[in-house]
Amino acid sequence: MSSNPEKKHTPEACENMDHVRAEIDRLDVELVRLIDERFSYVDRAWQFKKTPADATVPWRIQEVVDKVKAHTEGTKLPPEMVEALWRQMIGWFIQYEESRLEENPGPDQES
Repeated sequence: MSSNPEKKHTPEACENMDHVRAEIDRLDVELVRLIDERFSYVDRAWQFKKTPADATVPWRIQEVVDKVKAHTEGTKLPPEMVEALWRQMIGWFIQYEESRLEENPGPDQES
């Protein structure tokens, strides 16, 4: 039996592991698309910063983490898991911004 990637099943409607795996794969495609969209804003954000040190904004990191944890209310997601995922993603994005800023210093830092 082949699975149709367009067909959506609720978890309860999945009749076998093929259905479950197809839905997970479908969601992974969507998650990658959304993370790519988020990344495009990160890629724009570094251009407004002047030095690699500007990539880390502790109050903003905490604000983002608090907001995503609040979005877990009413879901089955553990807030701690969401926090860990976001901190990992934010950490990678900070490293990306720092490396871009090292390669392309802001206007006040050019030699």
